[in-house]
Amino acid sequence: MDLVFAAALTVAVAALAVTVVALRRGGASGALDDAARHLTQGQAMLEGRLKQMAEAEAAAQSRLAEQMQAQERQIARALDERLAEVSRRLAEGLDKAGAQTSTTIDGLKERLAVIDTAQKNITELSQRVVALQDVLSNKQARGAFGELQLEDLVRDALPSAVYEFQAAVGNGRRVDCLLRLPNPPGAIAIDAKFPLESYRALVAAADDAGRLQARRALGAAVAKHVNDIAERYIVPGETAESALMFLPSEAVYAELHANLADTVELSRRRRVWIVSPTTLMATLTTVRAVLKDARMREQAHLIQDEVHKLLDDLGRLDDRVSNLEQHFDRAAKDIREIRTSADKVVKRGQRIEEMQLSADEPNVAAAARPDLLRDRAP
Repeated sequence: MDLVFAAALTVAVAALAVTVVALRRGGASGALDDAARHLTQGQAMLEGRLKQMAEAEAAAQSRLAEQMQAQERQIARALDERLAEVSRRLAEGLDKAGAQTSTTIDGLKERLAVIDTAQKNITELSQRVVALQDVLSNKQARGAFGELQLEDLVRDALPSAVYEFQAAVGNGRRVDCLLRLPNPPGAIAIDAKFPLESYRALVAAADDAGRLQARRALGAAVAKHVNDIAERYIVPGETAESALMFLPSEAVYAELHANLADTVELSRRRRVWIVSPTTLMATLTTVRAVLKDARMREQAHLIQDEVHKLLDDLGRLDDRVSNLEQHFDRAAKDIREIRTSADKVVKRGQRIEEMQLSADEPNVAAAARPDLLRDRAP
């Protein structure tokens, strides 16, 4: 439309210019006629030009509209495809995210269940620890705790016939456990001791001086227990020459051997061997092996008798195998002789059949077996 307006303006200016020129050259009347004529011609030209330009503009707008519609359709198709692709990817992503979320939630549920179980176990363990502290705070209850642990270890390691709990030793004293072993070494007494107060004082000491004093108190307490066991539970002629002192704490046992060598040496001189749960289990395993060896020695003569009987049985078996082998040899020989006789019988049958054939067909037989004719000649 801007081009059409510019063209019309140009034509109008040209017509005015022609009119002015005509007015200058001729008179007013002739100039007006020329101007009118020129204006009419210009108006006609302008109308034709405007019509052409309108048609061209309409055609251009139509082409532009078609192009815009085609581009719009292409853009719409592209947008539809992109939207479909985005929707598909979004759906896949949502499905995958949903599956991962579900898996994560299931894992979280399982972990929460494990955490709940662990929390319950921790709560129960805390209650047990509190109960254990209550038990260990009482000396009598602490002694019962050591005795119970000793009984569990002994029952797990040895048969019931070789041990006795709260057994009488010497002049009526009772030991926590007595292992009735054959001589040597003989019966071995095991007594459980738990010097917990001294060890707690050692752990709670704030400085080196306090630790040294608590460690000495711990050594003195253990030395007293060692002397008591040596005097009460090592009875000549009734028990072995040594006894065991059971400490139901690996920490106390480690402290003794790490920092109280004098006390450990005292126990060795008094022949009272200090054991922890771990070393007691190893000792009981050795005792079980000793018992097994003793039973083997007791049954050695029976084993020897059985071995002799077995050798006799083997000798008789060898004789019977030899006899059976001789029978097999004889049977094989008889079978060979029977086979020889059968072969002879078969051969004689063949000869008889050939003789019958020659009797039925003398010419053919004579041609085939001339020796038959020789045999029949006088």
